[in-house]
Amino acid sequence: MNHNDAPIIVGLDIGTTKIAAIAGRKNEYGKLEILGFGRANSNGVSHGQVLNIDQTIKAIQAALENCALSNPDLEINEVYVGIAGHHIKSLQTRGDIVRQDADIEISRAEVEQLVNNQRKTFIPAGDQIIDVIAQDFHVDSNQNIKDPIGYNGVKVGANFHIITGDRNAIRNINRAVTRSGLQTKDLVLQPLASASAVMSEIDMEAGVAILDIGGGTSDLAVFYEGILKHTAVIPFGGENITNDIRLGLGVLKTQAEAMKVQFGSALADEAKANAYITIPGLKGMPAKEISVKSLAQIIQARMGEILDFVTYHLKQVGLDHRALNGGIILTGGGSQLKHLIQLTEYTTGLNARIGLPNEHLAANHIDELKKPMYATCIGLILKGYNDYDHQYKEFNEQFVKMEVPSALKKNPVTSPEVPVAVAPEMPTAPVAKATVDVAPRIKFWDKFKNNLIELFKEEEDQVIR
Repeated sequence: MNHNDAPIIVGLDIGTTKIAAIAGRKNEYGKLEILGFGRANSNGVSHGQVLNIDQTIKAIQAALENCALSNPDLEINEVYVGIAGHHIKSLQTRGDIVRQDADIEISRAEVEQLVNNQRKTFIPAGDQIIDVIAQDFHVDSNQNIKDPIGYNGVKVGANFHIITGDRNAIRNINRAVTRSGLQTKDLVLQPLASASAVMSEIDMEAGVAILDIGGGTSDLAVFYEGILKHTAVIPFGGENITNDIRLGLGVLKTQAEAMKVQFGSALADEAKANAYITIPGLKGMPAKEISVKSLAQIIQARMGEILDFVTYHLKQVGLDHRALNGGIILTGGGSQLKHLIQLTEYTTGLNARIGLPNEHLAANHIDELKKPMYATCIGLILKGYNDYDHQYKEFNEQFVKMEVPSALKKNPVTSPEVPVAVAPEMPTAPVAKATVDVAPRIKFWDKFKNNLIELFKEEEDQVIR
């Protein structure tokens, strides 16, 4: 594939806490060059579902505006959109077709007919089929065939994994996208998009579970012997952890989020018992001291609950530590919690690692794009290229020539935080920002924010003031 001779594909991740839009194109080496990047805080979305369309539209437009700041020459019309939420369900089916002439090789049209037949599967009223994924094929008595094209036989069939969602929830997503001036190219289940961004062919063969910890939900996808075996939506995410901190420690939501990001740990045993965080009081009320160990205990309790769900789902499909040699890949914004790998390994008995989309990105991009919270967006672009390569969807043949904008390139001299399109949405000192929003303590934090972390590294008893 020659440079600039491929379509520009845009992924739109409509999440509970953030909305991200990333535009990318594959270069001649098969790597993604990011041509546009924008992010905005999400409003109107709860637990992965669009509840307030007007607020969601404003958030999408804000993300698109930030994307335009990173590359003014970029024009976005069609997007691949990620979907998640409590309403997502899945089921297993099996289908066959009898061929008229067994001597003729099986064609792609017959495989597509087999897949389309599954879209007539009976599902509960109010639900809609989002995707039909063929797991493995069989031709006559030959089983476990990955691709039957070219085989000869009387009967061809397959086992299918069908993903469904609530019709109204799907309609709300499409409405928000359409009223934002965009067209939905396809809806893609978020854990499958994330999996394609952080997982390799070796992982699929070895057997691996992808856990995408988002703001409103945690999404699970399980692969074994190169086949998608199971998908599930766990109804807890980073927002639940933040609310637990807010209620358990009696602080504001902004303070709870800032403490989670800055000082949170998924293992209480790893938190120092002699370290405290001082939260300024409101309107003359006394300041409140929060134990870092108490903070970690709250986080561990909720993360442990999420991982218990993972263990339950793996047992349901008969895949545990003896089958999944690839272990668990943690991705999404929630995967950045300290000591989460250790807690995951302890709870599930599986090896764990953080999944980053670096493998698919071209070199010399800013570090911000390599964070696990953008794995879904990168995966949506890869899904678009899979459709393009296999001609599953039609694309405009007039490809625009465009280079990677300087705002998205890593500058060896200048800090990566320089790009103006990213900076407004990425505060570098979350605890300081949260405190300033609550009480006028600007001088207080300006004096101490640079050495706040170092204080926690000391061994003797101390209090952050």
